[in-house]
Amino acid sequence: MRTPSPALSIVALGSAIAGALAAHTAVNLRLLRRPSAPVSPVRERVSVLIPARDEAGHIAATVSGALEQRGVTDLEVLVLDDASADDTPRIVTAMIEDDHRRPDVRLDLLTGEVGPVPDGWLGKPWACARLAEHASGTVLAFVDADVDLAPDAIGALVDTLRAGGFALVAPYPRQVADGWLERLLQPLVTWSWVATLPLRWAENSRRPSLSAANGQLLVIDAAAYRLIGGHHSVRGEVIEDVALMRAAKLAGLRAATVDGSHLATCRMYAGAGQVVDGYAKSLWSAFGGPAGSVAVNGLLLLVYVVPGVAMFTGPGRRGRLLGAVGYAAGVASRVLVARRTGERVLPDTLLHPASIGAFAVLNAISWWRHARGRNTWKGRPVVAAAGEQRTVEVAA
Repeated sequence: MRTPSPALSIVALGSAIAGALAAHTAVNLRLLRRPSAPVSPVRERVSVLIPARDEAGHIAATVSGALEQRGVTDLEVLVLDDASADDTPRIVTAMIEDDHRRPDVRLDLLTGEVGPVPDGWLGKPWACARLAEHASGTVLAFVDADVDLAPDAIGALVDTLRAGGFALVAPYPRQVADGWLERLLQPLVTWSWVATLPLRWAENSRRPSLSAANGQLLVIDAAAYRLIGGHHSVRGEVIEDVALMRAAKLAGLRAATVDGSHLATCRMYAGAGQVVDGYAKSLWSAFGGPAGSVAVNGLLLLVYVVPGVAMFTGPGRRGRLLGAVGYAAGVASRVLVARRTGERVLPDTLLHPASIGAFAVLNAISWWRHARGRNTWKGRPVVAAAGEQRTVEVAA
């Protein structure tokens, strides 16, 4: 009996893992929570907290969406101007002056609350912490300033939080992608955890490694937020959203990652330049250090790029067949997630190996910039504070 060549064994291994993850994706999508509008209105006070820095192009839409929420009888919307150099604060001020909405909704703008970011803090955690200090709700909903909320979004998420007994709910908005690099990379934001994170186990486990969260939209019980130290506990974290969920789990609290594609949309980055800068600022911190980054990216390349290449180059007829099976499994996993979340199916999913390859390249760029202190975002350096960087484990 002929022993398989090492190259064939590698292709077989990658394809087998791709098939297993495609099956796991299908199971996860059946278990994935999809919050819906509550049957009864939410009676407790809910604070929608929006940190905004140079968001003049979108802040009006985000604030309007927050003010127009249904199913919440006591709502406050607080916007914090984080030293914007554009018209962001003037737009919000004009909205406050012209606001004639429900009397049970409060809109306010916080200015001058951020100031210089203290040593040991990164900009977004500092801004979110300031917002939380002024919030009076029993539930806090952190919303990025480029997120469009559906009218029932907040009510549905608070209902899920309370009905499930969770301290934190992390919905993933539908990622809007228009440019070519956006279309290659943005679908990976949701696909990655749907394919790899065992959802029901993660909801009931206190293991911090079983965490996936998206800071574009987070809903957390206010008492739980204070218990874990709020954003102070993640003040030096580049990926503060996942770190916040990890902190909740370490405190013995339950957290859930849910489908938010019908509740909110977000164009995370506009154009190839923003995609590169946006991912470069954070990927270096995503997998616990250089060794973790190499391991995760190596595994992704093995599972999703090697079979795609082998489909055309072998080794041999068997290698091409195994490669085709692995490639098809990867595409099938992407198709399942795209159909569920309303993202493009064809031809984007067919380029899954290219998406993984581009992700690996951005990881390398991120590490290169980090090593040289060149990672910035909106005019601020992105460097974990000394003594504050902790391992951030996320679904690959």
